[in-house]
Amino acid sequence: MPKLKTNRAAAKRFTKTGTGKLKRNKAYKRHILTKKTAKKKRELRRAVMMDHTNEKVMKKILPYL
Repeated sequence: MPKLKTNRAAAKRFTKTGTGKLKRNKAYKRHILTKKTAKKKRELRRAVMMDHTNEKVMKKILPYL
C-alpha cells in the first residue's frame, strides 16, 4: 500500500495533544480589530479543541500528525 499524503494546509493549522485530540486556533483575529472588544480579542487568543464532529475527517487528512 502506498504512503498517504498529509494535507499540508491542515498540518499547519492543527496540532495533536497527548490524548490524541486536535487543537486549533480561533479565527477573526487578523484585522478589523478596532470594533472588537478587549474581552473578545482575549478570548480569540486561546487555542481550543477541534469539534468531535470534524475529527474523523481531520484525522484522515492528517495521517501522521
